[in-house]
Amino acid sequence: MTLLQIGPHAVQPPVVLAPMAGITNAPFRTLCREFSGGKGLFVSEMITTRALVERNEKTMQLIHFDETEKPRSIQLYGVDPDTVGKAVRMIAEEDLADHIDLNFGCPVPKVTRKGGGSALPYKRHLLRSILRDAVANAGALPVTMKMRKGIDDDHLTYLDAGRIAVEEGVTAIALHGRTAAQHYGGTADWDAIARLKEHVPEIPVLGNGDIWSADDAVRMMRETGCDGVVVGRGCLGRPWLFGDLVAAFEGSGTQPGAGEVAFAQPTFKEVAAVMLRHATLLGEWIGDETRGVIDFRKHVAWYTKGFSIGSEMRRNLAVTSTLDQLDALLSELDLDQPWPAGADGPRGRTSGRNRVVLPDGWLDDPYDRTAVQEDAELDTSGG
Repeated sequence: MTLLQIGPHAVQPPVVLAPMAGITNAPFRTLCREFSGGKGLFVSEMITTRALVERNEKTMQLIHFDETEKPRSIQLYGVDPDTVGKAVRMIAEEDLADHIDLNFGCPVPKVTRKGGGSALPYKRHLLRSILRDAVANAGALPVTMKMRKGIDDDHLTYLDAGRIAVEEGVTAIALHGRTAAQHYGGTADWDAIARLKEHVPEIPVLGNGDIWSADDAVRMMRETGCDGVVVGRGCLGRPWLFGDLVAAFEGSGTQPGAGEVAFAQPTFKEVAAVMLRHATLLGEWIGDETRGVIDFRKHVAWYTKGFSIGSEMRRNLAVTSTLDQLDALLSELDLDQPWPAGADGPRGRTSGRNRVVLPDGWLDDPYDRTAVQEDAELDTSGG
């Protein structure tokens, strides 16, 4: 069986749930862990270092882990080395998590315009300072990082960033095989993942991008030589994908993918049951059933993709506000529908942006030591 080592934590199979804003909260992590039998690593949605240090109420809720979550994994976003260091020290001293991941991959404008996320590795010295302060304050906690290839094809940073990470004591690196300019469009460059693995053989490299099925995960590892996979959009509306991943990596003993593995193809009745459980967990977590069901609405299109639902019913499902309403609407549908052909493909955002919003003059010098802007640290978590 393939083993991924993240500091003291053995991750079997080598599968990680990608942090996704508004998605990978405690209820969704619970569902994914249940389907995987507790195997794998499940990362929180993005936590901003400023909000954590200031003990923002929403942020403190987002870092709450169920007692069954082991190891507890937090992803941090920050652009100021001092603030990142304080946040990491807070996590270590107050025992808030067992693993810290640093976000250098987010491509959304509100993050990159501050020089954060996928824009930050372009500033090599700033990246080094953040990693150094994080590792220095982490104590025994492993620190990892997630990044993209670079800002665009003319400003690739992943190899330099990988070497800096190794030199500063980062435990593992995850690479999304796209640039910030690609956003989520086009095709992920798995060759870049292979090049990074060759460039930094000292630590584990995880691949991310276009893993829509367990077979994709096995193929990525085979083709790139990476040490593990990070799954994001592929599990939207499909938390059972983590059961498939466990089956793919464990089903054949020592050679992932070598044997015949039966992957989940739930009927709509089974999907509807997961939908209701997801909405219920959200209500319990938030402390309000209506708010939980409203938060669940974003998941409806992903869960029902490919099924014969009808446009009017899809609209009705997307405006429910109670569990009884959701249950009643689902009961009106053909619950015996089999898993639809083609429902395992791409889902979630698939568009590119082409232009990355950056601070003025950001690309002038990749090695300048200009301090980050005063307002660069976001004050709210969750993306």
